[in-house]
Amino acid sequence: MASENGELTGAGYINHHLTNLTYGQFPDGTWGFAHGAEEAASMGFMAIHVDSMMWSLGLGVVMFLIFRSIAKGFSADKPSKVQCFVESLFEMAQDSKDSTFTKQAKNEWIAPMALTIFVWVFFMNLMDLLPVDWLPEALKIAGFEYMKIVPSTDVNVALGTALAVFIMIIYYSLKVKGPVEFGKELSLQPFGKYLIPFNLVLELVGLLAKPLSLGLRLFGNMYAGELIFILIAMMYSAGLGLGILGGFAQLGWAIFHILVITLQAYIFMMLTIVYLSQAHEHH
Repeated sequence: MASENGELTGAGYINHHLTNLTYGQFPDGTWGFAHGAEEAASMGFMAIHVDSMMWSLGLGVVMFLIFRSIAKGFSADKPSKVQCFVESLFEMAQDSKDSTFTKQAKNEWIAPMALTIFVWVFFMNLMDLLPVDWLPEALKIAGFEYMKIVPSTDVNVALGTALAVFIMIIYYSLKVKGPVEFGKELSLQPFGKYLIPFNLVLELVGLLAKPLSLGLRLFGNMYAGELIFILIAMMYSAGLGLGILGGFAQLGWAIFHILVITLQAYIFMMLTIVYLSQAHEHH
């Protein structure tokens, strides 16, 4: 939204920063980038948030390259500080897995997968600490009108990551328990064989709640944090006094937000381990 003289209003500033760079098909059949939230909504379900895809996949590649360089330079005699830090992260993931999984449920893939989830989600959250106008304004010069640089503030990314975890839950439930045992688990508890339809509804709701809670928790916390950064940034245009106050507020919120982004990545990792542990357990 803009004022009568063409300047961006506060509501317009917020909407602009919370709008994704969206590519899709317009109602007239043509394809292209949306020029606002209304055009993006008109593209329907199959529209692609290009910025979310670009930043999330790019950060995944960065994570892969960092881990690959550490693995290639691995030294048992003289480990580097970065190697020690990564080893401590892996020990954290391994200890979290060991404390959750029973001794009978052995799966060597869980700890590396948990570490990957933690680091990737942390990298996506970490983008929230960059000033809200720096990269979007720089990329605006290159022709990108809209650009959200924090992938985890996009509900599609958060739920997409949770969906990948949900697929693994179903996979390991079928692999470890078998289709028959898994079907009994969904239909015979908690009230026994005489209330199978009721049991099935309860268990399916509980099963589907896992990816929803996993994704929406991450999205809600990161979206709220990004919105607060945007609101603080608006103080810079309200005069010198409020601008200075906004600088201190942004610094304080950024320091506190370091805890938030780390905690959200850790919670996502821990819940993934817990859900996969339940997939390995026989009832």
